[in-house]
Amino acid sequence: MEELKWFFVDFFQAMSAGLLVGGIYGLMCVGLGIIFGVMRVINFGQGDFMMLGMYGAYYMFTLLGLGVLLGPYAGPVAAAALAGPVVFVISWFIHLFLVRHVTGARVVSSEAEGHYAQIILTLGIALVLANGGLIVFGSLPVSIPTPMSRESWSIGLIFLNKARTVGFFISVLSAAALYLFLSRSTLGKAIRAAADNPVAASYVGVDVDRSHRFAWSLGCAITAVAGGLIASTQTFQPYIGLDFVIVMYAGVVLGGLGSILGAFWGGLTIGLVQQMSTLILPYQLQNTAVFVVFLLIIFFRPRGMFGRVWERA
Repeated sequence: MEELKWFFVDFFQAMSAGLLVGGIYGLMCVGLGIIFGVMRVINFGQGDFMMLGMYGAYYMFTLLGLGVLLGPYAGPVAAAALAGPVVFVISWFIHLFLVRHVTGARVVSSEAEGHYAQIILTLGIALVLANGGLIVFGSLPVSIPTPMSRESWSIGLIFLNKARTVGFFISVLSAAALYLFLSRSTLGKAIRAAADNPVAASYVGVDVDRSHRFAWSLGCAITAVAGGLIASTQTFQPYIGLDFVIVMYAGVVLGGLGSILGAFWGGLTIGLVQQMSTLILPYQLQNTAVFVVFLLIIFFRPRGMFGRVWERA
C-alpha cells in the first residue's frame, strides 16, 4: 500500500508539473499559431524572438531596476509582460522592411515561390537574431534571479513551483484575452478576414498588409512574453530558441494548423507528455516521448486535435 501511495504522489506531481509547464508552452505555441493562421508563414525565427523576450525580461529586471522597484516576486512578472511590447516593436520593423515583401496578397498567385522565399527569409532572420544575440548578450547562461523559482506551494503531498504556477495563470489569461481580441474587436475581425481571403478582404477595405504586420508582431510578442516567463524558471543563452521552436511547431500541428485554441491545447499536451514520461523514462528521453505521442495523434487525426472544429484563428 505504501508503494502504491507514493506512486500516486509521483503521478499527480508529474501531472501538475506538466500542466504548469504546458501552460507556458501553450502561450508560446499561440504566438506561432497566430502567424501561421493569419499569414500562412512558417516562421523558423519564432524561437529566437522568444530568446529576445527572455533577454528583454532579464535586462528589465536587472539593469532597469524592476527587481528593485517591484521586488523579487512582482518584478519578474512585470518584466515578462513588458518584454512583449519591446519585441512587438522589433518585429514590426522586421516585417516592414523584410517579411512583407514575401507575404500578403502579392504572393497568393505564386504560392510555391512565395513559400520558398518565406522559408529562406525566416531562416535568415533566425540566424541573424541568434548570432547577433551571441555578440550582444554573450554566451554565458543567465536567468532572472527570483526566489519564486526555488519556492513552492504545497497541496497535501503535491508541490507547485511558484514561478511556474504564476506563469501558468498568466499564460491562460493572456491566451483568453487574445482569443477575445481576435473574435470581438474590429482589428481582430480585420485580421481574421485577411487570414480567410486576403484578396477579398482588400476589396472590402481591409488593409491586408497592415493586418499581416500586426499579426506577425503580435505573434512574436506573445511568444516573447512566454519566454520572459520561462526566464524565471531556467537558465538560457542566445541559442536557446532552437530548443523551443521544435516544441512550438509540434504544439501547433498537434492542435490543428491555424487554430489559436488548438495551439494552446497542443502546447499543454506537450508539457503533460514531457513531465509524465519521466515516470517511466529517463529525463533525456522526454522529447522522444513527445514525438511518439505526436506521431500517434497525427496518425489518427491528421488535421490535429482541433483541426475539424477551428480551421482558422
